[in-house]
This record gives sequence, C-alpha cells and structure tokens, in this order.
Amino acid sequence: MEHVIGKINESAVELSNNYKKQKVFNTSNGRKLPDRDIIISIVDELRSVTFPGFFGKDKNLYVTKESFADSKLSGIYEKLSRQIKITLLHSSTNHSYEDIKRKAEHVSLAFIETIPKIQEKLLKDVEAGFDGDPAAKSEEEIIFSYPGLFAIFVYRYANVLYKAEVPFIPRIMTEYAHSQTGIDINPGAEIGEYFFIDHGTGIVIGETTIIGNHVKIYQGVTLGALSTREGQKLAGKKRHPTIEDNVVIYANTTVLGGDTVVGKNSVIAGNTFITNSVPPNTKVAATIPELEVRNKNTRGEQ
Repeated sequence: MEHVIGKINESAVELSNNYKKQKVFNTSNGRKLPDRDIIISIVDELRSVTFPGFFGKDKNLYVTKESFADSKLSGIYEKLSRQIKITLLHSSTNHSYEDIKRKAEHVSLAFIETIPKIQEKLLKDVEAGFDGDPAAKSEEEIIFSYPGLFAIFVYRYANVLYKAEVPFIPRIMTEYAHSQTGIDINPGAEIGEYFFIDHGTGIVIGETTIIGNHVKIYQGVTLGALSTREGQKLAGKKRHPTIEDNVVIYANTTVLGGDTVVGKNSVIAGNTFITNSVPPNTKVAATIPELEVRNKNTRGEQ
C-alpha cells in the first residue's frame, strides 16, 4: 500500500509542476473560466423561449406566452451576464472589476434585445426547411427534429455574442451544437436569411464564410480555407468562401478560399472540389467516373 501511495504522490507532484509551468492553467487573481454546463443551459433556455411549447420541462406550464417570455428572459439575462463577466475578467488585464461588470450587463441586455429579431430569422429558416424538403410533413416537425435547424439556431445566437467580442462563450455554444449534430458552424460566419441545411452531418462552415439569402446545403459540405499552415498569422483575414443568394450545394462538396465566390443562382453538384470563383447562374459538376460492371460468372470469374 505504501508503494501505491508513493507512486500517487509522485504523479501528483509532476502534475503540480505542470500546472505551474502552463499559463493556461492559471486561475489565480480572479481568472476563473466560464461554466460550460451553464452555457449549455442558456442554449436550452433560448430554445425554449424561441420555440415556446416545443422544448423544456415547463413547455406546457406557462399561463400566457407573455409571462412565460418575461420569466425566461430574466433568467437568461442573469445567467449570461454572470458568465460574460467571468470571461471578461479572465481575458482582461487593464480594466477594473466595475468596468467589466458594466460591460457584461450591457452586452447581456443588448443580447436579450436581439432575441425577437433572431426568432424572426429562425422562423424564416424553418420556412426554408419546409419549402425545401418534400419529406417534411410540417414546420413543427422541422423545429422538433431537424439537426440542421438546431445548428443554425445555436449559430444565430452565438453570432450575436461573437460580434460583441465575448470570449469563449460563442465557441462553446457552437461546439456544443457540433457535438450534437455533426454540423460545425463557426460563430463568426455571416449567414443570411432562409438558410436550410438538409441532413447535415459532416458540414463545416468556417469563421470568415459569407452566405447570402435562400442558400441550401447538404451533408458533407465544407466551406473552408485553402491552407492554415501560417496558423495565427491568418487570424482576421478572409480565409473562407462567399456563397451568394439562391445557391444550392449538394453533398460532399468542398469550396475553399477567401477569394472564392459562388455566384448567385448557381448549383454545385455533389462530390465537387472548388477553389476558384463560380459565375452567377452556373451549374458545376465533377466528371463522373466511368463505371465498369461485369457479370461475375463471365469468362470463368468466380
């Protein structure tokens, strides 16, 4: 037993030394980290207030939608302002506690004020999903069950916080959606109205991507950068493509590069690799490989 205790102590000392060496583990002087579970609970609360009656344990308990919304928004504000304050305290070295507290409250209130507008955008996304999918039986079905809508829902709220330059929280939100759906939308992307993701798994939309209105993309699509070899030197630069209005991009297509523009009203066929701009009103397709089909019994084959 003494041998076991000794080995545990040795490992504990090694870990303690690692903690001291790495700045990433330094939570002294108030440098706490946000609570991921609370941020996920904020996502759940936002989903409940955006689609009342669909989600949450209290979905059937509200007396009126007005009192329901008021209660929900108050709770979201309290949680969000506290988490934003924590992230700002962690990231800031030259602002007072009172300044950071005021900023957290200001950003949180501004966020609450955007919720009705984001809801309107999301309802347009629901409409786009229903209009674009003949398998959909109702808009309610899309709200309840479509992973693409959930990923878009989380992105639209995370994007508000990204634009407000809130650390950590926007990415925690979108990576949570990524883990649930397989759809990776960076909170910095700019996405227009009536956006529809069909099926969805494996989609990647990079930070500097710009997507117009009435765009539809399928599973496996990547809107990415040509190269990330320079790492942080590329931060802030336009690295990802622009997709203009009324474009359809089919499954397993890759579109790369900050200078790449897919023009409006274009259709990109599946399994296509694009690194140059596509003019408007264009159909793009890769050459279909020639298939050879033989009867296994021909010429003595088994």
